[in-house]
Amino acid sequence: MPAPASASAASALVRLRAQVVKEVLSILRDPRSRMVVLVPPLVQLLLFSFAATLEVRNVDIAVLDQDAGRWSHELVARLDAAGFVADVRRVRGSQELRALIDRGEVIAALQIPADFSRTIAAGGSGQVQVLVDGRRSNAGQIVVGYLGAIAADVGAEVERADAGAGGAGATPGAAPVSPLAVRNWFNPNLVYTWFIVPGLSGILAFFSALMLTALSIARERELGTFDQLLVSPASTVEIIVSKSLPALAIGTVLGLLMVAAGVVLFGIPFAGSLLWLLAGLVRFIGSVVGIGLMVSAVSATQQQAILGAFAIGVPAVLMSGFATPVENMPTVLQWLAQAIPLTHYLEIVHGVVLRATPAADLVASLWPLALIALVTLTMAVVMVRGRLQ
Repeated sequence: MPAPASASAASALVRLRAQVVKEVLSILRDPRSRMVVLVPPLVQLLLFSFAATLEVRNVDIAVLDQDAGRWSHELVARLDAAGFVADVRRVRGSQELRALIDRGEVIAALQIPADFSRTIAAGGSGQVQVLVDGRRSNAGQIVVGYLGAIAADVGAEVERADAGAGGAGATPGAAPVSPLAVRNWFNPNLVYTWFIVPGLSGILAFFSALMLTALSIARERELGTFDQLLVSPASTVEIIVSKSLPALAIGTVLGLLMVAAGVVLFGIPFAGSLLWLLAGLVRFIGSVVGIGLMVSAVSATQQQAILGAFAIGVPAVLMSGFATPVENMPTVLQWLAQAIPLTHYLEIVHGVVLRATPAADLVASLWPLALIALVTLTMAVVMVRGRLQ
């Protein structure tokens, strides 16, 4: 009986081969499926290569130099020459220094005391206070490591000057610069969940709203009910509204529930206004709904819609500043990041949750979200109207 068994196995392999070839050809023959399968991985590879990094680059540092002595000048000069620093902002008072951190314009600030150089020259240990934006805990700690290395270099320079006592600029008996005195604002204990959970609430709401709307029109096509929309008296705007409102409501509720879970389960402080958070969340989900409807309008099947949603969603999360600071990215990607709704919502949710961000600062992130929502929803109406005609 071996012959029939081998013949059956050979027949099964032939059938399997035919099914595999059929499936591959069905993907490659469809231009949309071919584009979704081949193009996004290449694009994402480029984005990951340029945007995803654990290094910190192109950040601004504030400096309050109350000493203006030799060693404070040396420290500031080395900071100015550091490759990771885009700009050293020299301030005149502690209020200005704190305001820059509050507004998120600098990731860290150095406060050099008035007796810094004099203390080193007298044989003591100069100490610099560093204020770090704890809302960006990972990047902030990397910057502290960079600053510590710069302080160590200055300390080595002090030792060389001491060793060359009697030469020009020598400081006999001088001691190296001591470790930095670090204070973390808005997240004093650097609890990682304080940073990650508010961001995750935005990401999960983003994908929920994106998938719901991306599948909406594609599902109508697969179920055969799209033709009913063509002959119905409903206008394009009415169809868009009917597809948008459920996703808008679900995404908003999910976003609020996840923030509430972070506060209750993880003990994350909620320092700001719930109304401002809601205003930002509604605009954010509205802009995502517009993107999802555009994906759905160009997708012939639900499979294409899912692939299209992930092709847009994964790069959007990567470039939003959640995994790596936007400042680390090349200039072109930084510009593109400003067109991503999640970029602005992360600024809002971290600002509202971890500190009571002033209304003027929140508006700076709210109006881009409103503009993105207006553009994406308008484009969705145009694209859906083209499909209905």
